[in-house]
Amino acid sequence: MFSRSRCKQNRVIFSFVAAFIFFPNTLSAAFDYKIENSNFTISQNSKIQENEESYLYNYDRLRFDGSYAEDGFFISIIADGIHYFGNEYINASEFALLKQIESDTPFKTQSPYKEYENGAAAAKIYRFYAGYEDEKNRVVAGLQNISMGVGRIWTPTNSFNPKNIYALESDETFGIYGVLYTRHLDGMSDVSVVVSQKEDESLKYAFRYKTFFEFADMALDVVSSENTKMLGYEIEGNLADTGVELRCEGAFIKSVLQNVFTEDEKEFFQGLIGADYGFENGVTLTAEMLYTSKTFTYEEMLLNRNSEILSNLVGSNYYGALSVSYSFNLFLDGSLIYIKGFGEQESDFLSPTLTYTLNNYNSFTLGAMLQSSRNKDFKACDERFYLKWSLAF
Repeated sequence: MFSRSRCKQNRVIFSFVAAFIFFPNTLSAAFDYKIENSNFTISQNSKIQENEESYLYNYDRLRFDGSYAEDGFFISIIADGIHYFGNEYINASEFALLKQIESDTPFKTQSPYKEYENGAAAAKIYRFYAGYEDEKNRVVAGLQNISMGVGRIWTPTNSFNPKNIYALESDETFGIYGVLYTRHLDGMSDVSVVVSQKEDESLKYAFRYKTFFEFADMALDVVSSENTKMLGYEIEGNLADTGVELRCEGAFIKSVLQNVFTEDEKEFFQGLIGADYGFENGVTLTAEMLYTSKTFTYEEMLLNRNSEILSNLVGSNYYGALSVSYSFNLFLDGSLIYIKGFGEQESDFLSPTLTYTLNNYNSFTLGAMLQSSRNKDFKACDERFYLKWSLAF
């Protein structure tokens, strides 16, 4: 699997994608698929280095999500058509930076952007994997998501598919190319092993043991690659009969940060504690606190944007986060996330959203992402206001 050339891998992947999209009936009635479109109209102010940039643009993602399952075997493909429209944004330094960010896989999962006067478009393979599952075993091979960590805002142990809470879609992450095997030891414990291949064709390994121990789910995580070693833990459980769910997670990380200017080994600890509680009136409250023993400047984050521990590179030693969500009625939902960084690089981040669900096919979200001007921690965007239209059919 890991010895094929990049060109051959690309041809194979896109051939299968075409088969899934254009000839679904050939895979029998066990094939299921849906099409979703997410459209964002965004007003944004950004600060790259010392240059202020403001623009209004549109981002659209058309997603095909297909799956086939029969007798324990399964295949899944998720493919995206991406389009940006807005001359000012297309010519902005932020878009130039966006085009340089690629998946850490031995083949390209996204085509180059095709630019025209006022926009740019690209095609992307988001997920593409196959596998088998029975009562005791599960094996998955291909472009997939690796789930590690118990945090809602941060996941220090996850160097595979870490979420970015400061992004418009925090769960939209690049997939890894590899094999995941899980053995269910009993009803309360399992062991998982991951072998993945990175862009430079080196291998990255992970081991995870998870079990229930008296009062909580606990897990031990080990990750090893050419540049990074990580030992982590996860604990998640209920506080007696109070309905409060408590969790903590930590990672001891040793990694070599390489860029065009320097090569530097960093060793540090990063951990979090958090809690969730759902009130009877429909309010759900989530709180988390993050600690890191080492901080990084925005320039270091920018230079090491392709690092496998980019999500662990933060500017303050301490962070606090509070998330509140509430369903006003069957059609209207609201949420609010507030994050504060403490220390020399004190920072504030606020993200309110209001979602109206018209029917089973259409929903509309009005949101904002705001931060303090002194902040160097949140990937350079000073403020964003957006309207999202989600359509499923």
